[in-house]
Amino acid sequence: MIIDCHGHYTTAPDALGDYREAQKDALKSDPAHVGEKGIIDISDDQIRESLENSQLKLQRERGTDCTIFSPRASWMGPHVGNEWTSKFWTEHTNELIYRVTQLYPENFIGACALPQSPGTDLKNSVAELERCVNEFDFVGCNLNPDPSGGKFDSPPMGDRYWYPIYEKMVELDVPAMIHVSGSCNPAFHSTGSYYLSADTTAFMQLMQSSVCQDFPTIKFIIPHGGGAVPYHWGRFRGLADMLKLPPLDELLMNNVFFDTCVYHQKGIDMLLNVIDNKNILFASEMVGAVRGIDPESGQYFDDTKRYIDNAAISDQEKANIFEHNIRKVFPRLKV
Repeated sequence: MIIDCHGHYTTAPDALGDYREAQKDALKSDPAHVGEKGIIDISDDQIRESLENSQLKLQRERGTDCTIFSPRASWMGPHVGNEWTSKFWTEHTNELIYRVTQLYPENFIGACALPQSPGTDLKNSVAELERCVNEFDFVGCNLNPDPSGGKFDSPPMGDRYWYPIYEKMVELDVPAMIHVSGSCNPAFHSTGSYYLSADTTAFMQLMQSSVCQDFPTIKFIIPHGGGAVPYHWGRFRGLADMLKLPPLDELLMNNVFFDTCVYHQKGIDMLLNVIDNKNILFASEMVGAVRGIDPESGQYFDDTKRYIDNAAISDQEKANIFEHNIRKVFPRLKV
């Protein structure tokens, strides 16, 4: 079986975006606007139409079996509005993911966004994670280390501020994918620099923390191949040594995993050469950050299965990346 651990509902029906724009319009005149959660009118047929010619079509063409599916990352937008804005919006997006999993239970498994909001605590996020796992059978969540949308003014991930969500993750036995949202800082292109910067920053924050010692069974996925981390693995090992920390294999690598959202063969080959096989999870992020065809190969950039198929590793190592490692990181997965 081939499991894609990183997919987003980037093709959701227009009514979802219309709801979001209505939220933003209400905030223009009153930034503290609460309003009501309301209803988003999306039919099952609209959901089917949004998937049949995109994610489902690509699953079949590329030979993957199922995707761990979460709301569109660039739309999570915790920096938009206030805590009620985020609560209502996130609940709707997660409920839409649940509907997808009910319509296509063999193709999609749910992972939730969290209703984070700058300057607030994590009680709403803890409650939403519990709801999505217990009521919707979701198997993971997206945790945003920078709810500000590019200002990086939240406490680092080792701060006690984050411990309530870590405690709930451990209690429910679900991992978190570290994933920022859209950038409101013009210095950061969302998918080109902001995502990769946040991935790299999160690794360093965890490295400087005691999170993995305080929560020995906690699991984090750092997406997009781990940002700059594998490429600079010697730097991080050297920094651990300079900071008088244990070796990275002891300090983090029972708890931190990297996915294969790397869009060229040489990048995947480097990831496979540098990082232990047990820490690599198959993912494509499709339909996501890079949607075009690579003129050098004639294949889609985000057809990451092709890169693993072509890699100079054993069949067992490929099977670990495609399935077995993912099952260990997502123990609630039932496919």
